[in-house]
Amino acid sequence: MKIRFHGVRGSIPSPGAHTVRYGGNTTCIEVRSDTNDLIILDAGTGIFPFSHKLLPEVPLTANIFISHTHWDHIQGLPFFTPVFIPGNTVNIHGPQDPITQRELSEVLSRQMEYAYFPIREAELKAKLNYISLKERQTVAIGSARITNILMNHPVINFGYKVECGPKSMFFTGDHEWPINIYKPEDDYYNEFEVHIAQQRCAIIDFIRGTDVLITDTAYTEKEYTAKKGWGHGTFRSSILLAREAMVKRCYFTHHEPTRSDEALESAFAKALAENGVGKGDPEFFLAREGEAFDW
Repeated sequence: MKIRFHGVRGSIPSPGAHTVRYGGNTTCIEVRSDTNDLIILDAGTGIFPFSHKLLPEVPLTANIFISHTHWDHIQGLPFFTPVFIPGNTVNIHGPQDPITQRELSEVLSRQMEYAYFPIREAELKAKLNYISLKERQTVAIGSARITNILMNHPVINFGYKVECGPKSMFFTGDHEWPINIYKPEDDYYNEFEVHIAQQRCAIIDFIRGTDVLITDTAYTEKEYTAKKGWGHGTFRSSILLAREAMVKRCYFTHHEPTRSDEALESAFAKALAENGVGKGDPEFFLAREGEAFDW
């Protein structure tokens, strides 16, 4: 299995001299199975430069898995070059909106209306297939199996586990651990605490033992106090998740767009020190655009 990062920033693209080392594109992760099946996790702006590198593989089949439909995770999709080339097949998987009951195809096709984009979806030359996923559904892509689990974000967000033989990785999409909406003196406080603990256990059990964890790590603990409920993790929450799930390697991603590369490295080093990361812990890394590894 091979993984390459094509976009690691969160919320909005942030190109410039201050982000050149880790990259300014929003979320897009390439995963290749042992038989070279193409799996793409999220379609942020990073999918546009990535699509140019795919041209030598045309005609191709691309399997895109959308964690959720917030714009920083889908806005590169209309610019994914293979959709304009006859003979290509693009399979787009993702969650259905249970509130509006809108299918994935309806949600994604909206950004290709003339009000937002000059080319209509009907004018694309590749074959597009939309697949709305249910929670805990498994999809087979060649030699790989992709299974989702519901995470915690202000819109339905699936985390994806990709397994290929004995190898495995997990991507959280955007995720914030639930917080108790009641005060300790309220009647439902203890009941909600139990619910939160059950959710946490379910997610950790799902991830447990994976080789690679790629997790939303947007904020420092100080920043998080003003951003509770925004749906994102912290350096500390990511470290604790990696430890509890006993993963081998953990990559922090969805970097805060206003944070420079230098500030990002400083926050990372401080978090490792404050949380006592050392021997016996998973390996921790900052996700970097263009970086690839296999195992």
